[in-house]
Amino acid sequence: MNDIRRLESKLQRISGRGYKVYKDIAGKYVFDNGMILDIHHVQGDPFASPSKIRIFIPLKLTGFTSVLFNNRVRRVAFQDYILRVFAKEISRFSKVRGTGKSGLYFVDAGGQEILHRSDCIISEEFVEIRFTLGLPARGRSVLAQTAIDMFCKEVPKAASQIRWENFNRKEAEEFVNTAEDAEYIRQQLPSLGIVAFIADGSILPRRSGVDSRPLEKVIPFKSPESLRVEVETLHHGKLVGMGIPEGITLIVGGGFHGKSTLLSAIQEGVYRHIPSDGREWVVTIHSCVKIRSEDGRYIYGVDISPFINNLPLKADTKFFCTENASGSTSVAAALIEALEMGAKLILIDEDTTATNFLIRDARMQRLVEKEKEPITPFIDRVRELYSKLGISTIMVVGGAGDYLDVADTVIAMESYIPKDVTQKAKRIVEEMPTRRISEPTEPFEAMMKRIISPKTFTVRKSHKVKSRGLKEIQFGTEVIDVSFVEQLVDNSQLRCIAEMLRSLSKKRTLSSMKDEIYEMDRSIREKGFDALTGTPAWGLAYARPFEVASALNRMRTLIVQQEEGK
Repeated sequence: MNDIRRLESKLQRISGRGYKVYKDIAGKYVFDNGMILDIHHVQGDPFASPSKIRIFIPLKLTGFTSVLFNNRVRRVAFQDYILRVFAKEISRFSKVRGTGKSGLYFVDAGGQEILHRSDCIISEEFVEIRFTLGLPARGRSVLAQTAIDMFCKEVPKAASQIRWENFNRKEAEEFVNTAEDAEYIRQQLPSLGIVAFIADGSILPRRSGVDSRPLEKVIPFKSPESLRVEVETLHHGKLVGMGIPEGITLIVGGGFHGKSTLLSAIQEGVYRHIPSDGREWVVTIHSCVKIRSEDGRYIYGVDISPFINNLPLKADTKFFCTENASGSTSVAAALIEALEMGAKLILIDEDTTATNFLIRDARMQRLVEKEKEPITPFIDRVRELYSKLGISTIMVVGGAGDYLDVADTVIAMESYIPKDVTQKAKRIVEEMPTRRISEPTEPFEAMMKRIISPKTFTVRKSHKVKSRGLKEIQFGTEVIDVSFVEQLVDNSQLRCIAEMLRSLSKKRTLSSMKDEIYEMDRSIREKGFDALTGTPAWGLAYARPFEVASALNRMRTLIVQQEEGK
């Protein structure tokens, strides 16, 4: 291990030389105060992916007490907070100083959600922070003095701010406490008989589709009295808000009154949020999955027969495969795939779901005989999903009034304020009975254990495995479209999924999709992201098993076989 002055000497010696000579500086260097700089990977070109850097700060220097990270939830939150502080400090120095990415720093700090990330690790001895930077060059010649400034002045100065004495202590404690309380509330939901909680005073609307910060000057959320519940927290006393009961819940109301906004908040309530986000006290059970139609998606080996059967040309819906799914087959497959992974709450927005999957009204039933209609609509399965399988549904409904017949709870949004209109809905059902006939169905049974074939993975070690925003994962030569997987919230989650797929591709034999994904999930939770990659990992954030499975199911090379079992 070299001291930091040796790094300065190395850089001075290579000043003005070709860019590739930067490879000589790779290694670890010790600062006088015990901090360690690890230049882990050196980029080969000013325009290439930035160099990978680690800084190890002795824990005793930070003044952090273990109460800040004495359980997994608090540790994840505090590590997330440290990354945000470091990102703010290092950004003061980040500017283009030469060709390409020269002089720039990149830190994978979060947005509105608090996520387990690969780039900060608190161990018994160190606080380790991972980031990337663009090694400076003029053209393709080394800019040694700029590099010396970056490594020997800017990085240690930013790292020196990772101390309790420099932190906004109240803000840091609130960050960690909020995360812990959100998870504490989540643990209470089953005993309260609810699947989601939205605290009074929450701010649900976001600024835009590309800006997830809370919208300003909006009406705070207020629960209707009949749905009001009280939850305990460890640090914020008792919170009061709306509890959405288990069972079948409809969210109704006029256009632009907040129906989809409420559903969006619920679907993202599977994550912990930063203080003052407005949704920090919107908490949903972990096993919640939003589904929607996705014309053109790939489906392989999914048993959609509970919803679609007797297709023309005798297509097998018990082992359904297609290169180009329709709206109805895609949402049927998405639902079965979610159940295969253990979902207990399904979210649906009528606007983004094929109508013929959701319902056949009385007139269409009369026009098209049941024997000639291959689709068993969701309305004729939703009650059974709950009564027999314990799977709740929350659904935004704008026009399908027949769903009032099967609803347990009906919430009307009026100017972003919820009203409990369940009793009114029941009166309407009695006064205006539907002419629709519930279509007879076979008991819900589907093969939901699929074994992954190793032939699925054709990627080689040299092939690229990366993500593009929240839309695509490049896996070798294949591009996996995940743009309709709506519960992905951070680019780094896609990079994590890409690495999980790479890990699967290295196995010679594979078990069920559920078992393989949950095994990797346990490994990440218990051992960290490095256990997944086998080497230090950069830029990864935790993705739930449901989103990992969604990506795998959209791989156009996926091959599976079904196996008896749940």
